[in-house]
Amino acid sequence: MEKRFKIFVYKEGDPPLFHDGPCYNLYTTEGIFIHKMQMDIHFQTQDPEKAHVFFLPYSITRMRQYVRAPGKHFDGIGNLVQDYVNVIARKHHYFNRSLGTDHFMLSCHDWAPITSFYSPLLGENSIRALCNANTSERFNPVKDVSIPELNLMPGRSEPGSVVGGPSPSQRRILAFFAGGNHGPVRPLVFKQWENKDPDIQIHNYLPKGVSYQKLMRNSKFCLCPSGYEVGSPRIVESLYNGCVPVLISKGYVPPFSDVLNWKMFAVTVSLEDMPNLKKILLGISDSQYIRMHRRGVQLRRHFQANTPPKRFDLFHMILHSIWLRRLNTRIVKDLDAVTN
Repeated sequence: MEKRFKIFVYKEGDPPLFHDGPCYNLYTTEGIFIHKMQMDIHFQTQDPEKAHVFFLPYSITRMRQYVRAPGKHFDGIGNLVQDYVNVIARKHHYFNRSLGTDHFMLSCHDWAPITSFYSPLLGENSIRALCNANTSERFNPVKDVSIPELNLMPGRSEPGSVVGGPSPSQRRILAFFAGGNHGPVRPLVFKQWENKDPDIQIHNYLPKGVSYQKLMRNSKFCLCPSGYEVGSPRIVESLYNGCVPVLISKGYVPPFSDVLNWKMFAVTVSLEDMPNLKKILLGISDSQYIRMHRRGVQLRRHFQANTPPKRFDLFHMILHSIWLRRLNTRIVKDLDAVTN
């Protein structure tokens, strides 16, 4: 991939809706990727004839900030996405040539999956790199890409710099979670475990002055239940802090699962097994836990963003997943040969 993969970034559109994105809060991955793709000189090509894939550099998050009219819900953004794709299709022949299958978009906003279907070929055919990788919302792991959700606070340095944590033997808390009690999954976690067992610390947000990061670094397992949507920044935060993630969701496709075996460094607990959560975690032997912890520490480089990008980091992993989807697509460049 590093030697051959070439990407053409469409020039149409102006910031902030296009070629721009926020590099903070829950949309960190979206902004970081758009900015790094704009500046990239290794994978990007200025010659569309040499491109393997075509990037549609629009930001749903920016559109949500600047475009949506009150009471219009998805329509304002969805129609804008449709208009943008139509402009690309009219001005260039590449989208129509492949019916969009060698084009990709990327977004961490919750509205990205729904608004992509305002342009049917984009939603049905194109590669969609999404933090909200929910199969119940038509995420298709055969063609779409699940990307990690990073939550970088404004003013903080690179997200990949906040990594570390003590060894497994120094972690005194069995399981930890802190966050809002919302969505279809978290109420089950709170109902079953909040204030029920000192080994499983569940908090509906933390009191002022209590360090979220310190609690993560003192915990063996960090619960990552879905909220309003399936993606959670806690998965990456857990890996950064050396805490084994516990995925609790329905319909979620974990990031980079086409190359990473999540069973080797994370625990998956179904909603039906919520009453057995402690039993499941205690059933993991010390030696097995140490192996999972060690693998998580080794693999977290795949979830780190670097400036400039480094081999095997977040930017390269996203591109690799897109590259794998592209390998499964055959593009007919000579339309006359097909139609005649």
